[in-house]
Amino acid sequence: MELSFYKYQGTGNDFVMIDNRKNIFPKNDNTLIKHLCDRRFGIGADGLILLENHHSYDFKMVYYNADGNESSMCGNGGRCLVAFAKQLGIITSKAEFEAVDGYHYATIDTENIVSLQMINVDDVKVENNYTFLNTGSPHHIEFVEDVKNVNVKEEGAKIRYSDLYGKAGSNINFVNQVDGDTFSVRTYERGVEDETLSCGTGVTAVALAMYANHKTDSHKVNLNVEGGKLAVSFNENNGKFSDIFLIGPAQFVFKGKVNC
Repeated sequence: MELSFYKYQGTGNDFVMIDNRKNIFPKNDNTLIKHLCDRRFGIGADGLILLENHHSYDFKMVYYNADGNESSMCGNGGRCLVAFAKQLGIITSKAEFEAVDGYHYATIDTENIVSLQMINVDDVKVENNYTFLNTGSPHHIEFVEDVKNVNVKEEGAKIRYSDLYGKAGSNINFVNQVDGDTFSVRTYERGVEDETLSCGTGVTAVALAMYANHKTDSHKVNLNVEGGKLAVSFNENNGKFSDIFLIGPAQFVFKGKVNC
């Protein structure tokens, strides 16, 4: 089978995009998905995303991690999918779509800056040495003095596979503060099982966690990731977060065809 694909990246978090509105993709072939994401023998990506028809919204998002398994929400992937939908002519400047965690609304400007509404967060677990919350995907957050010198793959894997999170695991984020509303973040992603250059649900979790931990009083937080810069805006009321938007660039890289 010859398969057409598009490659997108959002602050270095990269994805294979496939227009699956005609249901041509073998969705249960996890080996194929893993192969397409392989950086040596396939196209290479942190994940694969299918754009599908939806009965009420503009489209549906189906997301797979690089290990070939369907996964929880991917924020940067969602932003890139909005840019992909624009390229396909499905939308112009606004989008409504369904992902595994439910409904999402997004806007995209002429420079492909995408503002993606994330799910509301009602529960932020603040412990002595870490914070945990779910922003569509589970995230463990640790504050460190110097994020540049953290061995993210090694230290992240220790926590991801620890008894704290059991078999399901969690994504792991290491953070240090730059100024009053800016933080540097590095993330270990489950499913990739390594550090990625950026994680959208991760920086969303970090922004809310830093507010909950009184590290910032700003309702718009800037996040420096290995692949660039993102921002997260939100409202907060009695520890509950709403109107959460992940903001940043989504860029088309190339398109091609692959035999599989």
